[in-house]
Amino acid sequence: MLDATLKSQLKTYLERVTQPIEIVASLDDGAKSRELHDLLVEIASLSNLITFSADGSDVRRPSFSLNRPGADISLRFAGIPMGHEFTSLVLALLQVGGHPSKASAEVIEQIQGLEGEFTFETYFSLSCQNCPDVVQALNLMAVLNPNVRHVAIDGALFQDEVDARKIMAVPSIYLNGEVFGQGRMGLEEILGKLDTNAGARQAEKINAKDAFDVLVVGGGPAGAAAAIYAARKGIRTGVAAERFGGQVLDTLAIENFISVQETEGPKLATALEEHVKQYDVDIMNLQRGEALIPATDGGLHEVRLAGGASLKAKTVILATGARWREMNVPGEQEYRARGVAYCPHCDGPLFKGKRVAVIGGGNSGVEAAIDLAGIVAQVTLIEFDSQLRADAVLQRKLHSLPNVKVITSALTTEVLGNGEKVTGLRYKDRTNEQVHDLALEGIFVQIGLLPNTDWLKGTVELSPRGEIIVDAKGQTSIPGVFAAGDVTTVPYKQIVIAVGEGAKASLAAFDHLIRTSAPA
Repeated sequence: MLDATLKSQLKTYLERVTQPIEIVASLDDGAKSRELHDLLVEIASLSNLITFSADGSDVRRPSFSLNRPGADISLRFAGIPMGHEFTSLVLALLQVGGHPSKASAEVIEQIQGLEGEFTFETYFSLSCQNCPDVVQALNLMAVLNPNVRHVAIDGALFQDEVDARKIMAVPSIYLNGEVFGQGRMGLEEILGKLDTNAGARQAEKINAKDAFDVLVVGGGPAGAAAAIYAARKGIRTGVAAERFGGQVLDTLAIENFISVQETEGPKLATALEEHVKQYDVDIMNLQRGEALIPATDGGLHEVRLAGGASLKAKTVILATGARWREMNVPGEQEYRARGVAYCPHCDGPLFKGKRVAVIGGGNSGVEAAIDLAGIVAQVTLIEFDSQLRADAVLQRKLHSLPNVKVITSALTTEVLGNGEKVTGLRYKDRTNEQVHDLALEGIFVQIGLLPNTDWLKGTVELSPRGEIIVDAKGQTSIPGVFAAGDVTTVPYKQIVIAVGEGAKASLAAFDHLIRTSAPA
């Protein structure tokens, strides 16, 4: 199953294993079980510390567990962890085999201190770029704490379970049989939900921090670039980010970031964070801005956070990015994650053989329709305008697919459902005002982005679209407060532009510090 290059790389990684690993599989006579058997045998052949056996004791087949002789580790994969989950498999092997995690000592201590019984089940898809964060976090917890049990389940392979639990979005996380969470969650966020006192302790630590010279709010490409440029000036720099990487984490293929021919969003997000960590930057994750209190009489700006803490700084760079735009029609919120989805790469495999609609005829919408056409039975693309706005090359590809239908001049007016899941979509033909119902099982919304500025209304000057108005240097309407990236009025929301704008705003903030701190 592994090509020569991947096999060689895996063998190199497994040289870091210091303790024996037992792989125990539960298989049946199906093709997928044979495929998993071959993979596990191949992995076991790469290290004399790994043994493979099959006992068929688990009800999910094909599946396999990883354990360490003499240790109490409950870690299982149900399915074949290739695609995005291959990295999760490699990390699990290393950690079960004694290789230390990169998690901080504080986080490891927090995991080991969890009391109670925690049986987690995570449903993933192999094409989901958000799923590995959850799978890897829970796997690590299972390795470090015998009270934590985890099984990662390929939803496309165990469709009966997905249907029974009415799962229509991944990752979906269950704890002790009850829904625990949905969507991307990192290790610290999971621990925060389990350890109810963690938020208060974190807020106390944040409140005790000294004022920063530059405080960056946001951890996407713009925020990362701003932090690096500020830290390189030798000034006290902090980053408060709701999730490091921002919107990049939800992007699959990236082929236009100059000098990087091709990468994926999560990989780029990790690279951004690792680059920032090379400098003396105080990174505060899982922190969402709630209010900005501008400085008065030459004092400090204050950023109040949703967790109850606040930070002060001489200058602030706002780089909070944007989020998926919603349709804002009846039924959308009611059926969110029950047929209404926003990530075709993540959730597409759950709609195999079903009928879906894609809302939006720009590049994102057309790309989503093309990807989904290879999985689902029928794709209907609905565009408000009289013509699609996507690049010509994408449109040609779209129109070549036999199971894709395009409807233009259509206004989506309602998401239809039966109380449990989506059953259809209602739209109005803008050419004649006639209303039509479309029977389907899934709706993927791809209609652009909204700036994350709700918390800034009434503080900094915003455009009619809610973007932060900035000048050529990234200066906002408040002296000493700058902004960069997708959250601003700077046109063309691209990663490479956000990086440049972040660097520019940071240089402008440094220039502001020099001028305002100079003696009269």
